[in-house]
Amino acid sequence: MIILGISGLYHDSAAALVRDGEIVAAAQEERFSRRKHDARFPANAIRYCIEEAGIDASSVDHVTFYDKPFLKFERLLETYLAFAPRGFASFRMAIPVWLREKLFLKDLLAKELKAFAPDIDWSTKLLFGEHHLSHAASAFFPSPFEEAAVLTLDGVGEWATSSLAVGRGRRLEILKEIHFPHSLGLLYSAFTYYTGFKVNSGEYKLMGLAPYGQPTYAEAIREHLIDVKPDGSFRLNMDYFDYCTGLTMTNRRFDALFGGPPRKPEESLTQKHMDLAASVQQVTEDVMLKLCRSAAAETGMRNLCLAGGVALNCVANGKLLKDGAFDRIWIQPAAGDAGGALGAALSAYYGFAGQERPAPKGDAMKGSYLGPSFAQAEIERRLREAGAVFDVLDDQSLIDACASDLAEGKAIGWFQGRMEFGPRALGGRSILGDPRSPTMQSVLNLKVKYRESFRPFAPSVLREDVAEWFDLDCDSPYMLLVAGVKESRRRVMTEEENRLFGIDKLKVPRSDIPAVTHVDYSARIQTVHAETNPRYHALISGFKTLSGCPVVVNTSFNVRGEPIVGTPEDAFRCFMGTEIEVLAVGNCYLRKEQQNSALKLDYKRAFELD
Repeated sequence: MIILGISGLYHDSAAALVRDGEIVAAAQEERFSRRKHDARFPANAIRYCIEEAGIDASSVDHVTFYDKPFLKFERLLETYLAFAPRGFASFRMAIPVWLREKLFLKDLLAKELKAFAPDIDWSTKLLFGEHHLSHAASAFFPSPFEEAAVLTLDGVGEWATSSLAVGRGRRLEILKEIHFPHSLGLLYSAFTYYTGFKVNSGEYKLMGLAPYGQPTYAEAIREHLIDVKPDGSFRLNMDYFDYCTGLTMTNRRFDALFGGPPRKPEESLTQKHMDLAASVQQVTEDVMLKLCRSAAAETGMRNLCLAGGVALNCVANGKLLKDGAFDRIWIQPAAGDAGGALGAALSAYYGFAGQERPAPKGDAMKGSYLGPSFAQAEIERRLREAGAVFDVLDDQSLIDACASDLAEGKAIGWFQGRMEFGPRALGGRSILGDPRSPTMQSVLNLKVKYRESFRPFAPSVLREDVAEWFDLDCDSPYMLLVAGVKESRRRVMTEEENRLFGIDKLKVPRSDIPAVTHVDYSARIQTVHAETNPRYHALISGFKTLSGCPVVVNTSFNVRGEPIVGTPEDAFRCFMGTEIEVLAVGNCYLRKEQQNSALKLDYKRAFELD
């Protein structure tokens, strides 16, 4: 049985294909269209999934959309009616789009799918899953657990914003929900907006900013904005928010509570913004801890699966793991709406079609390497047509050359194997560097990524060495757990250094691997496994042989505002538009100084800022 899952038309459109329970392919539309968070119908992602499966589109048994548009429209109407006459401007903007497209989504999807097989009546193959059930399915069914509690936390689906489910075998049942407008995700997004970052894009920046601040506003948030019960259930005070009916996340009352209007994008960050980030991060962690403890007590489960956009808060995830309410935690790497496409397909396979789920033999996500790959001959053809100058090396020579480049402090563009599904680069489409360098973090931010200087970078570490360098001794293949750098690897700070505030903290090396050590000695860890990514594992092993360090800096292969590169041509353009010094695409090895200088680009202005 072949099932195609689709998410989209709000943000982060994606497609995923499941055949007889196996995840064959999954990809976000943005990687093909080059439009970040592309919300349009994922035609390119669907085409890729069908080609990767080696089938004709007519072979697809069912197509499943990740939520129910009529329920979402019901929520929209009820919300506007509840707040009327407020919100008329927002209502006037939203309703025409719904009446033209989203309300009649079945017809729209069937029409778009005709492009793949004109003779098929696609309306007979279409199914619609519920948003939070799709998220929960994306987390439970690929997990290594026979049974687990499943917690989904996001902005909002149809009505649900938080849900608790239980998965056993092929069965997945939602036990309870918290409904809109009360949303932990939207609370976090409100502070994302207020501190000047883009909603549905900049939440991870807020998380990265939090360690620079103190949670001085946490009590104000608890007193005025959110009422949290002992079991983690909560309600927001909507007097302070505008997202139900307005065109902004917060209102003047929110401004008054925190002492001024929202920060404008690209304005200087102040200590206040850092303290706001630290405060909402602390409140979010507290709510998540209470929800998880309550879920453990209520379900009796020892395993936990997480999905929804809030599950990408890797700082909170690390604290959940350390808390011990659950023995094991597994987080869907595409936890946001893109992952809903995969969850929709899996939910249809096990739920609607009633197929049996075999006993899990491990994580079924294949390292999240579910996107396109390119044969060596095709890579060479594409690079040659783009004007690239390269050498073709054998496998060991490529590893040796790149490991040596890393040890010499060079930034490497690393484009290998299948593309990652989800927002994290995991050694398939990555920019790599030497974590021992005290300047690598600022160089990559300012001269390669063209992004804010405060942003931290993640370490990729050999799984077998993780416990010697970090306060973690479990798998973290998807860069979704934060843990501290090992005490023995830390540098003792002077009194003067400890007195520094805000961004000034960034200038002080804090460990043997300063490029991946955040200002609170934490790191967002990816464990690298020879079974799922042998070439990346071999590269880090080669670097370890030269340096004694089994860790490399890993950041996504893109510049600010650009989706992660998807093709060899994308990789070459990014290479030529940044100060990346070396590029490895398959077995093609490129040095910057050998390229035609006429092909250099002013790349940092090519994309809209995120």
